[in-house]
Amino acid sequence: MNIGLIAHESKKKLMQNFCIAYRGILSKHTLYATGTTGRLIEEVSNLSVHKYLAGNLGGEQQIGALIEQNEIDLMIFLREPLSADLHKPDINYIGKICDVHNIPVATNLATAELLIKSLDRGDMEWREMYK
Repeated sequence: MNIGLIAHESKKKLMQNFCIAYRGILSKHTLYATGTTGRLIEEVSNLSVHKYLAGNLGGEQQIGALIEQNEIDLMIFLREPLSADLHKPDINYIGKICDVHNIPVATNLATAELLIKSLDRGDMEWREMYK
């Protein structure tokens, strides 16, 4: 499965810790991330990540293009909800196209953990049929 990973600045350390904790599961899948997030994940987890531009330079749109082409099966976008005005367009864009293509998306750690554990149990196999 293809997993998209994006983290706002204040959530990058949380994303790193998440990827360390679930490295065993994530290593079985193909990971795509915005540039800085992907680099930080690789540095701490030894996971291989396909990196795009930094989010503020268009990386979120590049990940969005993969979603629009139905190339992403699960999206984890750890966002900063308290400064939503700064990031509102990107999360709305990602959330909207995930909804269009029936792609599960997590915007916080609790939901990300549920989705990753679900993926590990095989509960996401319906994505293969959906494509």
